[in-house]
Amino acid sequence: MNPVLRKEGDSVGDTKLFRIGELAKKANVSPRTIDFYTSMGLLEPQQRSEKNYRLYSNETLLRLKRIEQMKQDKYTLEEIKANLDQWNKVSAEEQVTKKLSDLQLHMQKLEREVKELEPVIGKLKPQQAKHLTTKLMPQTAACIEALMLLLGKGPFM
Repeated sequence: MNPVLRKEGDSVGDTKLFRIGELAKKANVSPRTIDFYTSMGLLEPQQRSEKNYRLYSNETLLRLKRIEQMKQDKYTLEEIKANLDQWNKVSAEEQVTKKLSDLQLHMQKLEREVKELEPVIGKLKPQQAKHLTTKLMPQTAACIEALMLLLGKGPFM
């Protein structure tokens, strides 16, 4: 974070900085949510204005959207913080970080869904499992098989 104080509406390079109200409106959350996330260390202001307002960058908006998506996927705030901390260590390049974080979120969501299906799959008779796999696209069956192996549950069929 650059400690230089900025005037209202200033920008860093070509990047516009947003006050809490502006950021909240763009992210469709309340200003209190941004305050809470900031106090938890999930968000960090880019700078402070001359009037001591916290100013957030467009990158913060993307991070905020990731947090909200993870909340919808039923992640705890501790899990979200741990994931965001990990993503920050991967790369400073925003595109790479976003793609990797999206992929990681998707994999974790799939893992949770497979865990939810595990009791049902475990009750299937061999003939039922075989019939089920014939109805799935080969790619889908392969993904399920790979996730089951990654979870240490053995083969799907």
